[in-house]
Amino acid sequence: MADYFTEENKTVNYIYDFSDYWQHIIEFEEIKPAKKEMDYPICVEGERACPPEDCSGIPGYQRILEILNNPDDEEYERIIEWLDEDYDPDYFDPSTVKFDNPQKRLQKLS
Repeated sequence: MADYFTEENKTVNYIYDFSDYWQHIIEFEEIKPAKKEMDYPICVEGERACPPEDCSGIPGYQRILEILNNPDDEEYERIIEWLDEDYDPDYFDPSTVKFDNPQKRLQKLS
């Protein structure tokens, strides 16, 4: 944690999928006493569901959101079928966020 956050710098920009340039802002909030039964780090808050894979980045995702908000759009049925009708772009559950060590993933590639 000390490699990324300081008292003066409490946010980190994280880029996922460099080709689509999904930018996430991660904010360090506080240190609390650890609980033995808890795995760390944990996500305590966030916004929106993960965009679907291969949606053509931010412009494509914005178009999907427009389509989902307009059942009369000519692409609506195709998008619903592609996404699965249960897809809710506003749903977010922090308990489902998983952290891993990217260095370990990179080592597996070599």
